[in-house]
Parts: sequence; C-alpha cells; structure tokens
Amino acid sequence: MTLMTGWESLRELSAMQDRMNRMNRLIRESYSPEVPEEALTTTTLAPPVDIYEDEHNIILNIEVPGIDEKDIDVRIQNNTLTVHGERKLDKDEKEENFRRVERQYGSFTRSFTLPSSVEPGQVSARCDKGVLNINLAKKAEAKPTQIKVNVGGENTLEAKASSMAA
Repeated sequence: MTLMTGWESLRELSAMQDRMNRMNRLIRESYSPEVPEEALTTTTLAPPVDIYEDEHNIILNIEVPGIDEKDIDVRIQNNTLTVHGERKLDKDEKEENFRRVERQYGSFTRSFTLPSSVEPGQVSARCDKGVLNINLAKKAEAKPTQIKVNVGGENTLEAKASSMAA
C-alpha cells in the first residue's frame, strides 16, 4: 500500500510541475513581442516523462517525437538535471495553408532534482524512435550489497572469534 501512495505522490508532484511550467510559459509569452499569427503556431510544450529506478540506475524516458537531437540540451548543474528542447514548425509550409494545428510546437524545459545517490559524472543520453532515454548511474555506495548468511554454529563462532582477535 505504501508503494501506491508513493506513486500517487510522484504523479501529483509531476502534474504540479507541469502546471507550473505551463504557467511560467504563459507569463513569458504574455510579455513577448510576438505577433498573433506566430502565437497560434507556437503553443506550450511539456513532453511527458516516465521515471523508473533499479538497483544500478535511474532512467528517464521523455517523449520527444519530431524534435531533432541537435535541438535537445541535457545538463546537470547544482544537483539538477535540466532537459531543454524545441520542436520547430517546418518553415516550408505556409501558416495560411493549415486548416488545423493540434501538435504542439515551441520550446520546453523540464528540470528534475537528483537524489544524492546519483553519480553526476556517469550520465548517458540517447534518442531512439522519438523517446529521449537518460540513464543516471547510481554511486557504488548507494547500490545494494548482498550479505551471505552462514548456517550453523561453527561458522558463527569463527566469525565471532576472528572479529574479537582484530
């Protein structure tokens, strides 16, 4: 039951972060000198993110279909992972030819505070089939260690005797 509560908390936090990002963009755009036609084709963009963790890594999968790899910037600074990118409207197509624009265009920024268990020097990112995969390796001391359990009285006594001699 605790696991479900944790996931719900993460979803709520992610939804709140998305709302804050949208609000921040709306404020910036309201002070922007853009003409109304450009404002119609550049909407707010907040690509969805899946985050999962195993014993060795934390992995982020961010949906970025239609965004060139050269238009994606991934950085770590002050224990924060920031992903910035931009989906550009093809300049070859004239805006007046569009009957409907549902895809979102424009720039986005997603930021994530990293846990102390992440090794900042061991981060890799790759883009495949419209998904940006960011792999954050955990520090060696953060990885679980399996301890062998000895069965029987003799092994236990030997371990006690050797620890007392030291």
